[in-house]
Amino acid sequence: MMEHEPALVAVDVARAFVQGEGRLDILKGANLTLNPGEAVALVAPSGTGKSTLLQIAGLLEKPDSGEVYVMGRPTVGLDDEARTALRRGAIGFVYQAHHLLPEFSALENVMLPQLIRGLTRGEATKRAAELLGWLGLAKRVSHRPSELSGGEQQRVAIARAVANAPRVLLADEPTGNLDPGTSDHVFKAMLHLVRASGVGALVATHNLELAARMDRRITIQDGKVEEI
Repeated sequence: MMEHEPALVAVDVARAFVQGEGRLDILKGANLTLNPGEAVALVAPSGTGKSTLLQIAGLLEKPDSGEVYVMGRPTVGLDDEARTALRRGAIGFVYQAHHLLPEFSALENVMLPQLIRGLTRGEATKRAAELLGWLGLAKRVSHRPSELSGGEQQRVAIARAVANAPRVLLADEPTGNLDPGTSDHVFKAMLHLVRASGVGALVATHNLELAARMDRRITIQDGKVEEI
């Protein structure tokens, strides 16, 4: 059942960069709504503002103008501390490179964000084990990243991204480094998690086959977000 409140709304977001004496307008009044339990593919060529949109949606960067609402809350006016706190609890990130900590096991990698947020070790262990089991990694929880395949590492990264039960999941080419079979497996696992947890997912991808399996497809055209 879809909640009424959108997970993320970007309204008239603009962002420009100064290059030498020139000015590069990347986003020009971009609008985006991401609903709970919805997977949206962001398909756009490099240089069109895809990464900028993800950075702004993830509260890692502020727009020059416009507003970004996370679970109905305006964020542009928040100070750095409030933005960090909201990002830590409400937004999960998955990148092309998994960025797992090599000295920790799969279980510990998923526990860490929960411990940082203040959960007890027991609570963090339980949730990490549940998430990894759900993603088909129950027998790999004690393995370090170097002992896992690329697809397994990326599934651990997805578990870590949703460990704090975020409302928004932002994924930047999450299967970009994987072969087609592994990519399909990871994508299915991620989609299963989106549906079951009700997180709203915005997934930047060049993989048109995967994009076609998501709920909606958007692109960036002349600085604006367009439905495909």
